[in-house]
Amino acid sequence: MRFHGYFRSSSSYRCRIACNLKGVAYDFVSVHLAQGQQKAEGFKGLNPQALVPAFELDDGEVLTQSPAILEWLDETHPEPKLLPDDPLERAHVRAFCAAIACEIHPLQNLRVLQYLRAEYGQGQEGVEAWCQRWIGDGLAACEALLAKRPAQTFCFGDAPGMADIYLVPQVFSAARFKVDLSEMPNVTRIAATCNALPAFAEAHPSKQPDAE
Repeated sequence: MRFHGYFRSSSSYRCRIACNLKGVAYDFVSVHLAQGQQKAEGFKGLNPQALVPAFELDDGEVLTQSPAILEWLDETHPEPKLLPDDPLERAHVRAFCAAIACEIHPLQNLRVLQYLRAEYGQGQEGVEAWCQRWIGDGLAACEALLAKRPAQTFCFGDAPGMADIYLVPQVFSAARFKVDLSEMPNVTRIAATCNALPAFAEAHPSKQPDAE
């Protein structure tokens, strides 16, 4: 399997964590987003959306979009489970993940930030203010969701799962854009607990072969 990704991509980060948790090996292919390599015809032949990650399977199939890739990994490599058995709990986990993947991540995507710079003349300060607003609001909502639940080691239990896989890359992005997380004790505690585990630590952007 060939994993086409980028060290700082939140979606790629999620998939690295999941592969590490499940012991899934892959050949990594760097797609440098800041240099526009995702727009090259060769890569767009794999993923017409020109986004990472893309999983090129040994049989020639290509998987895109991290939510689909993560669920495929969980179905084809069942242990350890990333989603709970109970249907109601699964729905809660998926809703938490969607709060990040659908409501926060798209607004901090590289192409959005490039558009802010190119079309609205925003410098680094303006881009950071944008990210602080939307990442901060989104993670505050995640904090409120976690606060409604019984205290647990991870987001939804005593073992890391799908929600933690989404949370940790988003907390990394929050740090990158100087988002204040001081009033989010559950978010920060769970992220720190996860980052102490090898599967999460080894997936960190700074540990990747294309890290800058």
